[in-house]
Amino acid sequence: MRRVLVSLVTLVVTGLVVLLGPASAAQAHAALLTSTPAPGSIVGSSPAEVTVTFSEAITPVAGRITVLAPDGRRISGEATARGAVLRIPVRRADRPLGTYLVSYRVISADSHPVAGGLTFSVGAPSATPPAADGDGDHASVAVAVPAARYAGYAGLALIAGPALLLASMWPRRLSRRPAVVLVRAGLVLVAAGTCASLWAQAPDSSGGPLWDFSASALRAVLTSAYGVTLCARLAALAVVAALLPPVLRGVAGRGRTALVIALGAATLTTWPLVGHAVASPLAPAIVASDVVHLAAMSVWLGGLVTLATVVLPRTPPRVLQVILAAWSRTAAIAVVWLVGGGVVQAVVQVGSVPALVHTGYGRLLLIKVAVLAVTLTAAGYARTLVRRAQVPAAGAARLRRTVGAEVLATAVVLAISAVLVQVNPGRTADTDAAAVSEEGVSQTLTCDLFTLQFNIYPVQLGENNTIHAYVYTPAGAALPAKEWTVTSTLTGRGLEPVRTPMLGLDPEHHAVGAITFPLPGVYQVAFTVRVSEIDQATVRTTVTVDADRRGSQRVP
Repeated sequence: MRRVLVSLVTLVVTGLVVLLGPASAAQAHAALLTSTPAPGSIVGSSPAEVTVTFSEAITPVAGRITVLAPDGRRISGEATARGAVLRIPVRRADRPLGTYLVSYRVISADSHPVAGGLTFSVGAPSATPPAADGDGDHASVAVAVPAARYAGYAGLALIAGPALLLASMWPRRLSRRPAVVLVRAGLVLVAAGTCASLWAQAPDSSGGPLWDFSASALRAVLTSAYGVTLCARLAALAVVAALLPPVLRGVAGRGRTALVIALGAATLTTWPLVGHAVASPLAPAIVASDVVHLAAMSVWLGGLVTLATVVLPRTPPRVLQVILAAWSRTAAIAVVWLVGGGVVQAVVQVGSVPALVHTGYGRLLLIKVAVLAVTLTAAGYARTLVRRAQVPAAGAARLRRTVGAEVLATAVVLAISAVLVQVNPGRTADTDAAAVSEEGVSQTLTCDLFTLQFNIYPVQLGENNTIHAYVYTPAGAALPAKEWTVTSTLTGRGLEPVRTPMLGLDPEHHAVGAITFPLPGVYQVAFTVRVSEIDQATVRTTVTVDADRRGSQRVP
């Protein structure tokens, strides 16, 4: 019993050492694709509605979606979502000119909270844009969420591995009680981890600390898809706990055993249903591969813990040789399924080879693979000892040390997995990068006659660059324009400027046009606006167009 307790403490502490490193905010999972008005854009009048489009379906968090006017007043109504589109009704601001801030917090399809914000301007941007309350995740929640998930993973291992050994390979003369204690501890860990996840979801959604919750917030979590799934997990776990005793004693019939296995598979399915898998491409296949991955991990790690703490120290050498031969075959099969399920998930979730190196998800996955490779090396050595029948002699001590190393290394892999599910999949990296580049180049240019706001998007080599421009009086009132022209000159090449007319739109202080950047370099861009029969002025700035087709802005 002492060995069992020491093993449990070691397993949990090893994982928590990894989890309780420097806490960071949970990563977003639904990436912002675009919005109307566009991020960083300049529009002619205050919109009646703001729409934000994400990469997957989202659910708005009540009270955490706000539009602030340039004077800092909240002007948004109750936000609604349909699929991946968030709609925020907006009333007209008392002082409409300036920069508006849209702050949002939503729940992505994989149950992870996503917080962010964007700005757009009506007329000239504000000198100081309005500020929103902090939307970062509290450190207590950032630690509690992966810790609760780790407790669930560890519990699965302590249920599946010992139960399999007790049901099929247990020696008759060896006491079952220590292994039964492991199974019971696993049941408690899964239940505790699930309850902790339910508790943490409410403050995780709102961005508050772990102890900041309310009955209404908890009720909202319990009635959400996330809450229903975790409650179903608890219910299935309770039924499994009631059916397990005869299985653990080795006296269960085939019907009861099959029912326990089916309920166990159903319980395992609840993990991918509240993770990346449910929101990924080919969701049914990824959910199935995740279940296989979890089942194989649970059998392998749980069996190793049972061997290290109960079987190896207590079993006679001759009996031990028989048990280890059978376990070695089972472990080999489990490892094959473990790696197979992991490869399927990695291919889909990482998305590309560069994402393995250039995204946090990919780098963390590489670390997990490296630790797993070390673990498999130790497992291969242990299998060699068993196949060479070296266990009864001096090989028994080496085998115990090897299995102990496997347990510790696998506990680290488990902890990395608990963190990995909180990080953006590598497949969303391109989406995130595209969202960042949505604003193009925006700037305010002034002269004695008018103030001009413009936006060029996407600022790339070629002809597909659109300009929107708005002109105002120096005091900020809309100023109708008679004629618009934009001129671009590639500096330092001795080339003549290219002059292009712009089309005036309704309202008359708004014009649209196109600009061509045929070569990379620094372009001088000049806007000439005639506001009356005799009043005309030109304002200038520079725009840098890079060879990799990305644009950047320089101070005029």
